[in-house]
Amino acid sequence: MRIHARCLAALAALFLMTAARAAAPEPVPAGDFHQHVFSAQAIALAGPGAGLQPLDAKDVVALLDAAGIRKGVLLSTAYMFGSPRFQLSDELARVRAENDWTAAQAARYPGRLVALCGFNPLKAYALAELKRCAGLPGLKHGIKLHFGNADVQLDDPAHVEKLRRVFAAANAARMAIVVHLRANIRNGRAYGAAQARIFLDRLMPAAPDVVVQVAHLAGSGPGFDDAPARAVLATLAQAAGRREAGTRNLWFDVASVVTPDIAPADAAEVARRIRQIGTAHVCTGPIRRRAAICVRATPGPPSCGCRWTTPSSGRLRQTCRRISGNGISRSAGGTTAHWPRPPGRRIPAAARARSRRAACRAW
Repeated sequence: MRIHARCLAALAALFLMTAARAAAPEPVPAGDFHQHVFSAQAIALAGPGAGLQPLDAKDVVALLDAAGIRKGVLLSTAYMFGSPRFQLSDELARVRAENDWTAAQAARYPGRLVALCGFNPLKAYALAELKRCAGLPGLKHGIKLHFGNADVQLDDPAHVEKLRRVFAAANAARMAIVVHLRANIRNGRAYGAAQARIFLDRLMPAAPDVVVQVAHLAGSGPGFDDAPARAVLATLAQAAGRREAGTRNLWFDVASVVTPDIAPADAAEVARRIRQIGTAHVCTGPIRRRAAICVRATPGPPSCGCRWTTPSSGRLRQTCRRISGNGISRSAGGTTAHWPRPPGRRIPAAARARSRRAACRAW
């Protein structure tokens, strides 16, 4: 009888714990770090086959509000006008117009939206446009480069030298760099471990003081079935795991790659790579896919924290549980993972285990 009573008490306690967890609000991302807006001129340039629809700041903020997310980063698509696929007589004017339009969209919601400047880094006007953007309050925060759209070839020393100058100029202007690293698929450009090493060894040293964010986990999406991109991600993640000097300011976003229907084997590989990178160096976006793993709380140096979010997919929730690791602690704003670990400080295994349990309880 006494044992029966204890069992009933335990079951009652378990029921109450389950109910409390169900009622507790789920944490949400602090920001969307990979979002595009599309102007009428960008949609016309892409053509009807691209499937682009008008999307402005009002639409983005509505999506942010629906997701419970406070801030978003608008990545200008002005680089499209410099694509070698198009030959435009007024190319530079249209690049500038698109950047200015993106900045104006962000200015409609100050404190919530930030705009980044875009251009083809191989063009003769690249440094001039970077300098112009650096002098504008609405575009001074950073640049967006799209290696695939620009047909950048990291095997070409001339391309690498132009990119180094752009990276160095962004570093001097204290502008963050978001880079779509995936080489051009249409033209079958080389993309693998060798190109990843060129990126790490030649480009990252040119921008040692600013955040460099690799979009789409070094792929393009949708999905995680791009074998060359996975090879690049593996090389970058392994370098980050070894704490190579060039990876201190290297970040990644999971936009359009980690999706709710990701295969279990792919989710496991993503988890393994994120462990190597360091969970605090992986950001979310775009919010329309709601497949985030974690987000940085605010733009800034690598000492900033990383606020976790609960993915909508149970499978991804398990992925997040598997990748929780060093430096995770609770804060009033959510569960925060700090990067890097304080110099000379070793976090005991017991403390890491407690942190992992706390992170899982938060989810």
